[in-house]
Amino acid sequence: MANQLSRLDQVFAALADPTRRAIVMRLCAGEASVGELADPFDMALPSLMKHIHVLETSGLVQSEKSGRVRTCRLSPDALLGAEDWFQQQRAIWEARLDRFEAYVMKLKKEREPAAKPSRTRKRKGAK
Repeated sequence: MANQLSRLDQVFAALADPTRRAIVMRLCAGEASVGELADPFDMALPSLMKHIHVLETSGLVQSEKSGRVRTCRLSPDALLGAEDWFQQQRAIWEARLDRFEAYVMKLKKEREPAAKPSRTRKRKGAK
């Protein structure tokens, strides 16, 4: 369990940075070389490599070097832990909101005055 939380922490930390999120979004379209990934960013290649290293450490990205070209690809399985965590959180909060709604409805019923008999009078001669 501790290892899963550590991996989850790494995934969230990796995705906390907008540059790394942009790299992940680019890799959603398919694998790319480090040079292609660097094109839209105004940073030195060593700085971009640090971002890629963080993504690799988190398990979100895999890379391999062929000759002088390092190619990166997305590893979507790394997001499964985060997806599970989000589903657990959703279930917890939905249960809390359901209990809160039941409590509010109970309070509304307690505050409603008891049903009073109708005050309409019958007119003389009316049936």
